[in-house]
Amino acid sequence: MQLKNVNKSIGKKKIIKDLSFEIYPGEVFGFLGPNGAGKTTTIRMMVGLMKISAGDILINGVSVSKNYKQAVRQVGAIVENPEMYPFMSGWKNLKHFARMIPGITDERIKEVIALVGLEKAIHEKVGKYSLGMRQRIGVAQALLHNPSILILDEPTNGLDPAGIREIRQYIRKLAEEENVAVIVSSHLLSEIELMCDRIGIIKNGELVTVEKVADESNEDQDLQVLIEVSPIDTAVKVIEDAFNISASIEENKLAIKTKKEIIPQIIQELVKHQLEIYEVVTNNASLEDKFFEMIGENTIA
Repeated sequence: MQLKNVNKSIGKKKIIKDLSFEIYPGEVFGFLGPNGAGKTTTIRMMVGLMKISAGDILINGVSVSKNYKQAVRQVGAIVENPEMYPFMSGWKNLKHFARMIPGITDERIKEVIALVGLEKAIHEKVGKYSLGMRQRIGVAQALLHNPSILILDEPTNGLDPAGIREIRQYIRKLAEEENVAVIVSSHLLSEIELMCDRIGIIKNGELVTVEKVADESNEDQDLQVLIEVSPIDTAVKVIEDAFNISASIEENKLAIKTKKEIIPQIIQELVKHQLEIYEVVTNNASLEDKFFEMIGENTIA
């Protein structure tokens, strides 16, 4: 899927401004932004529920604006909660949706049921399903026509931690085993970090950044280093004098930001001054840190 300079205006107000990015087969792409940033508007344009004011969205090279029916054949989507008939079984729900699209066989229905792991509960009424199971039957329905792109708006909304973990595992499985491009919009930054290969952050209708979630190959990135050392005041002075870097005290630990290759030298310097070291912990900046750095600390995500 490719977004090319996508714009959306309602009246004189520009909601989405020149949005351009690409999503690749087999990856999970996280779409993040504070409330009102334009996430849902963008998703609605992706699936053709809202008209694009300018620019275009291409799905496998087919324009959503010019050839909507052909383009959206490649898309499966759950926008908000999946709607099912609670008085019917999971199987009957899927059979009902399958009738709307030519060529979906019982074999295909069984395939998607296995893919989302609902074989045991498929003949029970959907009204008895847990929230996690309802999300999974929703994903199964979205996959019936074998789409190349799956769009999930808040797929873990309302789920308990076990349900969230379950959905995360199925989303990863879909991307890796079915080579589906999965777009996930969510407020749960920790889940996005575990689930996604890349993220796009949107603010006020504009794309702030697209980046890899865990790019461990970036050796130039500073690490946050916390060292439990005694006496700590002496340690701060030793590090600042020897390495000309800023050191502070956080939760009774020496806190510094430095490159990975400098850490052994720092420890050697502390030992040389006969300081007692109890623990050394390093952290990359979390997705939450990056998110708030991009969109501002006081914005509710």
